[in-house]
Amino acid sequence: MDTFANYILDEQNLAAKMEITYYLAKKTKIFFDKSVIFKTEIARMFVNYMKVDVDINLILTACLLCNCKKVDNAQDIEKVHSYAKEGADYLLTLGFDKRFCKMCEEINRYSNSNPRERESDVLELVDQFGGMLLDRPERIGFQPDEAMVLLEHRNLKGQYNRFLHTFGEFVQMMEQIELTDLTSMKSLRRLVKIHNETEDVKDFIKKVCYEYEPKIDKAVEEYRKDVKAEMFKDANRPLFSEETTKKILAHIAEENSMQGEKLKNEN
Repeated sequence: MDTFANYILDEQNLAAKMEITYYLAKKTKIFFDKSVIFKTEIARMFVNYMKVDVDINLILTACLLCNCKKVDNAQDIEKVHSYAKEGADYLLTLGFDKRFCKMCEEINRYSNSNPRERESDVLELVDQFGGMLLDRPERIGFQPDEAMVLLEHRNLKGQYNRFLHTFGEFVQMMEQIELTDLTSMKSLRRLVKIHNETEDVKDFIKKVCYEYEPKIDKAVEEYRKDVKAEMFKDANRPLFSEETTKKILAHIAEENSMQGEKLKNEN
C-alpha cells in the first residue's frame, strides 16, 4: 500500500524531502518553519561528518516531521510535555512504522519512553542544540560553544545520551571552520545568519541545500586534509631538537667506546 511515509522515505534528496514536508504542512497545518530546516541541516552535517552509525535517511525524515504537533507557545506547559507523543501518534496515521514513531516521540523525554532508539539520541541533541542557537522572544541565540556547555551541563545533566561526546567533537570542529562570503564567519554562525536573514521558508530551503551545503561540505573536506597533513608532519617530526639529538648520539658513542675498551681489557 502506497502511503505518505513510503513516499517521503523513498525520496533520498534532502531538498525534495523538505519541499514534500513544506506542502504537507500547508495542507494539514502541522508545524513546519525555518527552524525545522535549520536543525535538519545540523543533523545532516553531524551524521555525515562524524560517521555516526545511524540510518541517515530515517534521521533526516524524522527531523523534518518529529515536531509536527509542536506549538509556538512555550508557556503552554501541557502542550510542551505532550506534543512529541501526539506527533508520534499522528505520524502513525501517515503510514510510518512503530519504530519510526517511537524515534520521533523520544525527541524529548517527557513520555518516559525506554529503551531509547539510537536515532532518538541524535534527534534530541540536534533539537536542543539547534534551538539554543536561534533567537527567541525572551532571549537572543547562544553562540555554539555556549550552547554546547548548556546542553551538556544543564539540559542533559544526569541524562545519558550515547552521542553527546561525539556531538561535542562535531561542534568543536565546526568552530574551527570558516566560510567566506563577503566576510569570513564560523560555519554554524553562518547558518544562523542565513536563517535570520531569510524570511520565506522555501527560499531558506534553497539557500541551505544549494548554497550552504556545497560550501560547508567542501570546507570540511579541506579542513580534514589539512588536519591529516599536520598529523602526518607531526608523526615524522624528530622527537628531539638537532642539538639534543647530537648530545644523545655522542653519549651513546661514548658508552659504546667505553664498553669496547672494557671488553678489550677483559680479553
